[in-house]
Amino acid sequence: MMCWIRLQTLILLVMANTAQSSYTEDNIRSLDWKEHIRMRPGMYIGKLGDGQAADDGIYVLLKEIIDNCIDEHAMGFGKSVKINIKDGQVKIRDYGRGIPLGKVVDVVSKINTGGKYDSRAFKKSVGLNGVGAKAVNALSTEFIVESYREGEAKRAVFHRGELIDDPDREKSEERNGTLIAFRPDPEVFKSFGYRMEHVERLLWNYAYLNTSLALYLNGEKFKSDFGLKDLLENDLDNSPRYPIIHLVGEDIEVAVAHTDAYGEDYQSFVNGQFTPQGGTHQSAFREAYVRVVRDFFGKDYDASDIRGGILAAFAVKVEEPVFESQTKTKLGSAEMGPGQPTLKSFVYDFLKRELDNYLHRNPESAQMLQARILQSERERKDLAGIKKLARERAKKSSVHNKKLRDCRLHFGDKKERNVESTLFITEGDSASGSITKARDVQTQAVFSLKGKPLNCYGLTKKVVYENEEFNLLQAALNIEDGLDNLRYNNVVIATDADVDGMHIRLLLITFFLQFFPDLVKRGHLYVLQTPLFRVRNKKETKYCYSETEKQTALSTLGTKSEITRFKGLGEISPDEFRFFIGDDIRLDPVVIGKESRIKEMMTFFMGKNTPDRQNFIIENLRVEKDLVDQ
Repeated sequence: MMCWIRLQTLILLVMANTAQSSYTEDNIRSLDWKEHIRMRPGMYIGKLGDGQAADDGIYVLLKEIIDNCIDEHAMGFGKSVKINIKDGQVKIRDYGRGIPLGKVVDVVSKINTGGKYDSRAFKKSVGLNGVGAKAVNALSTEFIVESYREGEAKRAVFHRGELIDDPDREKSEERNGTLIAFRPDPEVFKSFGYRMEHVERLLWNYAYLNTSLALYLNGEKFKSDFGLKDLLENDLDNSPRYPIIHLVGEDIEVAVAHTDAYGEDYQSFVNGQFTPQGGTHQSAFREAYVRVVRDFFGKDYDASDIRGGILAAFAVKVEEPVFESQTKTKLGSAEMGPGQPTLKSFVYDFLKRELDNYLHRNPESAQMLQARILQSERERKDLAGIKKLARERAKKSSVHNKKLRDCRLHFGDKKERNVESTLFITEGDSASGSITKARDVQTQAVFSLKGKPLNCYGLTKKVVYENEEFNLLQAALNIEDGLDNLRYNNVVIATDADVDGMHIRLLLITFFLQFFPDLVKRGHLYVLQTPLFRVRNKKETKYCYSETEKQTALSTLGTKSEITRFKGLGEISPDEFRFFIGDDIRLDPVVIGKESRIKEMMTFFMGKNTPDRQNFIIENLRVEKDLVDQ
């Protein structure tokens, strides 16, 4: 009888699974353009986010519209672009030719419709062919487009991609051009807000690459006279080893210098598009630069010595570029255009001619460059022995590394969720235990510290290999040879919000700024916010990140509600922790402002105790008290 029951149960399960896995015409569904964008926004704009990170989707929306303005300027139409951001609404006005009035609605609402398919009109365009403005439209609660051409104007209004107002064209005295206003959808971008430092960085990049263009953000002017040379000068923490080398040719611009910093720092662009993940053009530059320098000095220097401490900005214009993703962060094109030379040969020929000539004409710069190469060579040889031991140690520990609980997807994987890849750096086993149990194993990894890491300010990179913890962290991130193979898009410092936790944050930030500053500059480093209080009654629970939020919660839930103060991450249960590292995660990006100098900042905060810092602490010291509820 028991066997019959089991057999019957098995048959029923098979029948149920068969029914569930049926595949008929009824399973086939076609989505219209706006449904697909709203259902899969990551395919079009990368990660969503709330605006804390520079690569959050709201900045991609902004960029897609500005890109169209830049394309007009590149074609010789319009010398200024005005951007206004207020209360979550964005307005962008250019003074190009304006969208052809009969196609205003189609251009912003019909997928694969645009003028950039015709290479004669937009030979080296920036914007997404037929996609960019449509994605902005579909992901906005309000999207208004106005085009002005030859004394006439056409306006259209959309709501989440749906046309709601389409008045006839009318007479206008406005200058030719296009006005686009949009408001990102709060259902898609939860609790979003534009951080002006990210917007300003974006606009400065446009200004550096278009010296004849002026951009205005809420009235503030962004304009560059010397292009990529200005970019490097603004990025330099200290004086370079030699004057910045600035080379300009047809479809190519290069600015390069060497500093005493570790590693390699590149900012590459294609058709005005910043490519933080590099691509074929950046690889071509790195290879060509080494070849030209070797040929000039007649020495077979190691490539890592030639590029050690390099700071370079590099821009090319490619006809019909192919990017590896819709968000255009990495170039995949092998050629300058159909039937044109390869990127490798084009870049090499340019550097062979222009860089070689520059070094011959400027022997002092050539001597200082060679001195920096020889310095890198000495440092590399000094580290050779200890690096070998450290790598062997890291390789052995990678199999049974108790510090690292890895995830399944990484930043370099060509999968939809790769941008979500995150490494939490925690203090102590209790905190790491809660995060490990609560995390998403697909995209979230955990690295556990033993305690306070070493203060590495002023130390050489030798300490990265001598210190086991630093070496394992470097290996976990895979950043020894630069950020090309960075394993996690988000590196999150997760410490207690007490004095010791703050100190650990500073020590870790010092480590990254000292040896891997590019990780910070590229917006990969964050600090995790965790709640300080839990307020709950019998029906509802609220988590509060500040005293103000606690008082608001008490006014909502009642003054007799139970209040719990979390003194450390280890006090938060895994069941609760999953809410703080899920969709509503709060991250503070570690941002180096345009006017900040890394060396000066670290000297002040992490150097020997100076009277200046002591006075700063005294002047800014605050005593935190728990308010007693009356």
